[in-house]
Amino acid sequence: MTTLPIDPRFPHPAGTEGEVVLWWLGQAGFAIRHGETLLMVDPYLSDVLADKYRGRIFPHTRMQPPPVNPSDVEGLDAVLCTHGHTDHMDLGSIPYLQTSSDPLFVVPRAEAVKAVSRGIPAARLLGVDDGESFSAPGYRITAVPAAHEELAADAHGQNLFLGYVIDIGGVRIYHSGDCAPYPGQHEIIGELDVDIALLPVNGRDEHRKANGVPGNLTLDESLVLVRAAAIPALVCHHWGMFDFNTADPEQLRAALADVDDVRWRVPALGEAFTVRELIG
Repeated sequence: MTTLPIDPRFPHPAGTEGEVVLWWLGQAGFAIRHGETLLMVDPYLSDVLADKYRGRIFPHTRMQPPPVNPSDVEGLDAVLCTHGHTDHMDLGSIPYLQTSSDPLFVVPRAEAVKAVSRGIPAARLLGVDDGESFSAPGYRITAVPAAHEELAADAHGQNLFLGYVIDIGGVRIYHSGDCAPYPGQHEIIGELDVDIALLPVNGRDEHRKANGVPGNLTLDESLVLVRAAAIPALVCHHWGMFDFNTADPEQLRAALADVDDVRWRVPALGEAFTVRELIG
């Protein structure tokens, strides 16, 4: 399987030193760099789901190659997995992300056993739940609920689906994980003073849900959320990976063309952009 030519060190592009830089990795995946700190959220950099679902109603064939080989990634401080679905907690990437780095893996505590089975060493695993925060040199993580499509918990009341608010480089980034609207969402996120929201926009329907593919926010629902939570910028993701569960980027851009009260971006795979470009 080929990859796009992305430097696995994820260096600052010229002129962006000192800024927070993001790369979209496909689906819900992002790399986030500030200074010497490098984080990844939900990297799906393999093709293991194509093998699992070959010949079934949704074959999970990648529409785009992964932008980087996970075994080549260097200097990775932490990997944040929002939930246990393989395109967010990828058994085809997790072992290889430890080849050239020794990252911490942050996962929902409810999915800790699954995380270990996917190749995360217990010594490098941090389980969190809604409302809990964790600080390390260069960044801070706060967990918030996510509804995929509903809020769900394990037998101990711990959330199966999370989002993360990431404090890094003086900005606050909200990655919702896979998420649809839920009661109180605007208030929870609005209290966290978020600068930029990374939100899925591929929507949901009964056909996908009935065949084991719960859905996400629509573009309109994403705009409602960022406006209600007073978030100035939106980055759209969770499209372009599987043809049964995607959105058309040109249609997204056309729908956003007249939106002038929210800064927005429909990213290109593997292309770096800065938070400053979106929030000034």
